[in-house]
Amino acid sequence: MSIRKVVKYGTPSLREPSKEVHKVSQKIKVLVDDLLDTMYAQNGVGLAAPQVGENLRIFVIDVSTNDEPLHPIVFINPKIIKKSGAVISHEGCLSFPEAFTDVRRYANVMIKAIDRNGRPFVLEAKDGTLLARCIQHEFDHLNGVLFIDHSINRFDAEAELSKNNLPPLQVEKLLEEPDLEPEIEKLLEERVNKTEENK
Repeated sequence: MSIRKVVKYGTPSLREPSKEVHKVSQKIKVLVDDLLDTMYAQNGVGLAAPQVGENLRIFVIDVSTNDEPLHPIVFINPKIIKKSGAVISHEGCLSFPEAFTDVRRYANVMIKAIDRNGRPFVLEAKDGTLLARCIQHEFDHLNGVLFIDHSINRFDAEAELSKNNLPPLQVEKLLEEPDLEPEIEKLLEERVNKTEENK
């Protein structure tokens, strides 16, 4: 068990799709333990294998808060099998130190995966909870997709990257998300109206 170096945005491995895990071997279990150690050491809520330079379909999450006991969840070969609703998520990433921006996410997801003992499980996360958003964020890493690709405002995202001395936004990687867009527009309107009311 050891703390690994988290690779930063601009590292090619972050853009590469990851390979399926064929067997939950001792080597894979060590990688899982290292991911958890590294995530906790960095005060993260999730970490994917590509973020430590291993392009394998594995990520770990722990969304427990300060006063709760640790609750690590290990996802090996995950597949999102259902998604619905929309939410605006203010996200950062351990591979993007100090950079945060608003992104589009589904509010509800159902995911199936295998755990560190090779047992299959299904997990549902609803209502735009941190768990629901974190699952999508980490799952993206396994496909070479990064949170900034879901940016609601590319200019805000570009300013954040520039401010934190990170490479520029890859505009060609920005995702069109027509199924999320109408709901996101509504949420943005509501946000503006609330701001107006509070003036």
